[in-house]
Amino acid sequence: MALLSDFAPLQVQPISCAPVLKESVHGALKRAIMDMDIYGSSEPLKLDERRLAENLGVSRTPVREALLRLEQEGLVSMVPRRGAFVVKKTKAEILDVIYVWAGIEGMAARLATIRAADDEIASLRDLVESVSDSSQVRGSIDEYSEANIRFHQAIVSLSKCSLLSETAEGLFVHMRAIRARTIKDRGRARSSMSDHTRIIEAIESRNAGKAEQLVRDHALRLAEHVEANVDYLE
Repeated sequence: MALLSDFAPLQVQPISCAPVLKESVHGALKRAIMDMDIYGSSEPLKLDERRLAENLGVSRTPVREALLRLEQEGLVSMVPRRGAFVVKKTKAEILDVIYVWAGIEGMAARLATIRAADDEIASLRDLVESVSDSSQVRGSIDEYSEANIRFHQAIVSLSKCSLLSETAEGLFVHMRAIRARTIKDRGRARSSMSDHTRIIEAIESRNAGKAEQLVRDHALRLAEHVEANVDYLE
């Protein structure tokens, strides 16, 4: 039997009782999983159902229901007689996620050149310029990592395609986790910043083909990096 110290430290906040309690619990747990450093340790990430219920201020029933729903979404694995665990993908599975993401985000960039307003595109540049100074990047890689993740989320959002966004959401937890981990590898942040600048320029110029290609190539370089350098995945 696992000790309390063996459970993954999922950070959640209390939820007040309301008609939308189930949705609130599900959303809180999903956001907490997204914020985790999933691949920061080789140890299994077990979730303590009792502690989660206490932290959320609810009974264990909506927590259990939320965990089952998260299992259906591929984020949690319910193991008989062992409990709930955050899903960790293998290296091969992560590569497949990146390949699919490359296609999705590439199409999002193409649609953004057609559908996004000028001020919306300008918000992409604001994200990049907020952490563009190289010394700042070196001093706060975690801050840049978050800006990097917001940048890719923004491109998907600017597609203004709800079906595409919904499809991307199913991949985003693991894309976020692997990006947050690999951006700290040598040279990755600088290379990422350069790629982002070129992507923004292509979207600003409404060059759909170039924007799609640049975004797709950017993701595929991540896949190449994972293939060649990531040895902490099974």
